Amino acid sequence: MRLEFTKMQGLGNDFVVLDATRAPIRLTPDQYRFLADRHFGIGCDQILRVEPPRLPGTDFHYRIFNADGSEVEQCGNGARCFARFVHERGLSDKTVLDVGTAAGPIRLYLEADGRVRVNMGPPRFAPRAVPFEADGDRPLHPLAVAGRDLEIAVLSMGNPHAVLEVEDLDQAPVQALGPLIERHPRFPQRVNVGFMQVLAPHHLRLRVWERGSGETLACGTGACAAAAAAIRNGRLQSPVRVELPGGSLTIAWAGGDAPVWMTGPAETVFTGVIDL
Repeated sequence: MRLEFTKMQGLGNDFVVLDATRAPIRLTPDQYRFLADRHFGIGCDQILRVEPPRLPGTDFHYRIFNADGSEVEQCGNGARCFARFVHERGLSDKTVLDVGTAAGPIRLYLEADGRVRVNMGPPRFAPRAVPFEADGDRPLHPLAVAGRDLEIAVLSMGNPHAVLEVEDLDQAPVQALGPLIERHPRFPQRVNVGFMQVLAPHHLRLRVWERGSGETLACGTGACAAAAAAIRNGRLQSPVRVELPGGSLTIAWAGGDAPVWMTGPAETVFTGVIDL
């Protein structure tokens, strides 16, 4: 099977984008893993599949697959790449797009400067929404990991996140603690893990260990989760510049049930055809 694809990136978080709007594409987890493999396939953090709308009032639907072949609910950098993709491919000339995802509908705005602004919906801090095994909602939850007693913020941005504040991000044990927290038994569906350093009331640095992909150069939902958790805990004020290894995002949240707004770039790298 010959498969056309577009390689895209948002702050170095890279994606293989597949157009399934005209004909369905059915791939196995092994095939998704092959596409994501940086030695034998194309290479990416995640695969995005663009599909016709499923929900009333939406323009498209899209699905997200991790490098390990697992499907996930939401991806902030992927959402921005999705918006640029459908616009550049002529699939839509709208500058405001309503898109269905496994986490529910989202709205994307293509800005005049080429960036994309995304309404990511409100953060959900209730442990059952993550899901996370806890006896109640609180700003920080204790978590025992590898003999260490940590305090983490836990929330859902359409996908599960744990946020750990550190003093020095460069020395943060991302590779050691990331996979242990990701698969901690208190997270029955695993979790994305953010390591956050607060620099100023409107500025933080962040590294993210992504569920099913490992550490990536950027994570849009991780940036939203870190900013929302820090605002809720009084550590930051909106709007927040989130500095990731691949670049910066602007995150704004008014608190409560207000949506989190994410603004950042998305770019096409190249297009091609691959044999599966």
